[in-house]
Amino acid sequence: MGETFLAASTKPGGTNLLPILIIVVLFGVLYMTMIRPQRNRQRAAQQTQSTVAPGAKIRTTAGMYGTVLSVEDQDVVVEIAPGVNIRMLRRAVMDVVQDGGVNGAAPVQEPFEDEREPQTDEHEPRADDRDPQDRNI
Repeated sequence: MGETFLAASTKPGGTNLLPILIIVVLFGVLYMTMIRPQRNRQRAAQQTQSTVAPGAKIRTTAGMYGTVLSVEDQDVVVEIAPGVNIRMLRRAVMDVVQDGGVNGAAPVQEPFEDEREPQTDEHEPRADDRDPQDRNI
């Protein structure tokens, strides 16, 4: 009876560790490509947000540029235009930019409405250029 028990408990192929190994390798690749870089970005953002000081030029998560006027516990007061101040959470600060803007380029400002040149649509034919058959006479 003891011999049959021992013969029944052993498997001919042994244990198959290949599926477990594949899962572990896939998790490692996922960690290295997605989770770790995201944690590094979060740490860098938290460090930037904690070191914001008055006078720094910043870009917010909403894409607005401004100058920090004052820093409080969880809030910052940012001047986004001359005389226009807003209070926002410190977490809304995305990064501190140099005086020249992102990558040394100044932020693009659109001209005021009265400074724009009138736009003409050269593709639209004038009344004189139309085919005589198209005219409703």
